Amino acid sequence: MTLSELNQIVSACRKCPRLVEYRETLPKRSAYKDEAYLREPTPGYGDPKARLLILGLAPSAHGGNRTGRIFTGDESARFLMKMLYQVGFANQPTSFSRDDGLKLSGCYITAAVKCAPPENRPLKEECDNCLPYLKQEFALLPHLKAVLALGELAYKAIFSVLNKENLKENKLPFKHASLLSFGEIDLFTSYHPSPQNTYTGKLTEEMFISVLNQIKRRIDL
Repeated sequence: MTLSELNQIVSACRKCPRLVEYRETLPKRSAYKDEAYLREPTPGYGDPKARLLILGLAPSAHGGNRTGRIFTGDESARFLMKMLYQVGFANQPTSFSRDDGLKLSGCYITAAVKCAPPENRPLKEECDNCLPYLKQEFALLPHLKAVLALGELAYKAIFSVLNKENLKENKLPFKHASLLSFGEIDLFTSYHPSPQNTYTGKLTEEMFISVLNQIKRRIDL
């Protein structure tokens, strides 16, 4: 299977009735009332030779669910792409739509859950349904040296993929700017770049750039 083939499968997924209903019936936000909402699962995107995998929680209701690309067309995208551009992982500091010219270099972005969940809170069974897609993405990115988990849910998802030694997750709890080594793959963490974190100062640009620079130093060795 190729990444393109996997992404086609992801885009057609209807495993989770609650998520399917939510994404397909969600009322439009007034700012986008004249725009079409794609309302499909959002597959990953980026450099197939990526050395860094960036893992988010799920597409936002009026961002990824509308545009069809995670971290596109919302406030989390505004923050993330500005930072990726500054350190050289993106060719531009903005992410508005799937045809905006964005190209990622050395990194690949995906979500632990491919559909927008109500209140940004997927259920455990919905996370479990999406986990095989994440495992396949990971297997189809053979040049990976690092993963950046954005938030606790993303951390738990990728931890289950990388954890070959049966380490106890509750003994390695999520915290910002941590680093765990799983053989040839380093797992980095950051608070999610959601408005509730960036607007309150829980996650600042300086904090996020620091994590990205640490990652670059590690993968450039």
